[in-house]
Amino acid sequence: MTLTALTRQVRVLAAPGHRHEEILTPAALDFVGRLAEAFAPHRRDLMKERRRQAQRLASGSPLDFPMVTSAVRDDPTWRVAPPAPGLTDRRVEITAPPDRRTALAALDSGAQVWTADFEDATAPLWDNVVGGQLTLLDAVERRIGRTTREGQEHRLPTVVVRPRGWHLDEEHLEYDGRPVPAALVDFGLSFFHCAQRQIDAGHGPYFSLPKLENRYEARLWNDVFLLAQELLGIPRGTVRATVLIETITAAFEMEEILYELREHSAGLGVGHRDYLFSLIKTFGHRSDFLLPDRARVTTSAPFLRARAELLVRTCHRRGAHAVGGTAAQVPGEDRAAGEAVFATVRLDKEREAEDGFDGSQVARPALVPVCRDVFDRVLGERPHQLDRTRDDVEVTAADLLSVRRTSGPATPDEVRAGLSVALRYQAAWLRGRGAVVLDGLAADAATAEIARAQIWQWLRHRVTDRETVTELLDREVTALRAEHPHAHVDDVRALFERTALARELPLFFTPDAYSRHLVRHPEVRA
Repeated sequence: MTLTALTRQVRVLAAPGHRHEEILTPAALDFVGRLAEAFAPHRRDLMKERRRQAQRLASGSPLDFPMVTSAVRDDPTWRVAPPAPGLTDRRVEITAPPDRRTALAALDSGAQVWTADFEDATAPLWDNVVGGQLTLLDAVERRIGRTTREGQEHRLPTVVVRPRGWHLDEEHLEYDGRPVPAALVDFGLSFFHCAQRQIDAGHGPYFSLPKLENRYEARLWNDVFLLAQELLGIPRGTVRATVLIETITAAFEMEEILYELREHSAGLGVGHRDYLFSLIKTFGHRSDFLLPDRARVTTSAPFLRARAELLVRTCHRRGAHAVGGTAAQVPGEDRAAGEAVFATVRLDKEREAEDGFDGSQVARPALVPVCRDVFDRVLGERPHQLDRTRDDVEVTAADLLSVRRTSGPATPDEVRAGLSVALRYQAAWLRGRGAVVLDGLAADAATAEIARAQIWQWLRHRVTDRETVTELLDREVTALRAEHPHAHVDDVRALFERTALARELPLFFTPDAYSRHLVRHPEVRA
């Protein structure tokens, strides 16, 4: 497919790799360039507004449901688009990075949906980014993934792509002298190569949008979808997107986010670790938002229950799917321990199914049968439970912010464990691994974000002191150096100190780590 040439071209600031030419074609780069030309300036403006909003909330401005959009919330007539082919039954979704080995396991897991996560589960080494696109292409072309199982036809899951968030750049691609927004790279390359192929296979180009903070960021995505469909001649409304409610500000604009995306909406999903991280970023300077260790902030916490029930009510009122959170537990080889993991996951999924969620997410294939069994019992032959409108639910702003009922100090062991998780994950991320297992849980960037944010918050509120943290850091660094003698452990320590021990909490650790350690520009080509 040929697009009209741009005056300025996207430049690839990286050496060619294995099969990269299949993804980085002139036409594909031209398509990404058109998206960058149209939307990069507005995206920069929205990132500035994020910082201004953060400053307003930090200075004491109240967080509430926006008065200016009350007409959208009060209008009972509007609905999102009906469920798209392949997204009608979403009772089990598996989220995994798009590396070939993990993708193969996800495709063969028996889940209805595979979310290929370029966001938290992928360390953005250039080979990982392009390699992930190759995995998607191969999956859509059915060059990976078994089509039969035990002599019977095996239905491959619907593929959903989770691009990186609006806050990240892709510095290996340059347009008009600036890095291309990473979200537009991940979306643009996958859409260009796979959209028509997915349509031909009976599904469509579907996406999962992370870390949105408000309706304006959803509107920007909707504009991206409109232009992308127009440029490639794909009917308007073919794209569908699920938005993860994993920031505290987005929780106050669920209706508005659905409204902005309504012809492209596939519903809302729950994010747990990022949500806690967002809460600390937004209100962590206040003592009444002091959180205990993340392991003690379960989905039964009142403020998380309020978000879950509001999400189901909002979605079903508008004809949209509500998708539960990701089970991160990893069953080990010990049978008793494995049974305990399954019991914990089952209890959590039962709560979601009873609340009215239409499906839920897991991070490991071994948990797919557990999640499926729970939702099979509730749904039966029905593909969803959109008919449960949850009119009994009434959630106030105070309910969403009722953290005090869950607050409490961390123990010394929890401080040590949090520091260890943050440091070990950041070390893995710098080695190019975005999804690892730490202490029996699937860990991704969100794991490290909440862990290092909690260290920062505990220091700020004197739950622990800097001397203690420094001593713990010395021990963990020594252990890390013994485990990975060839790793750049000093870089890992410096990264942790910059992102967890600074006076003000950096918004994310990933932009800093990416620009300092993962960007390589050995050559430049058009």
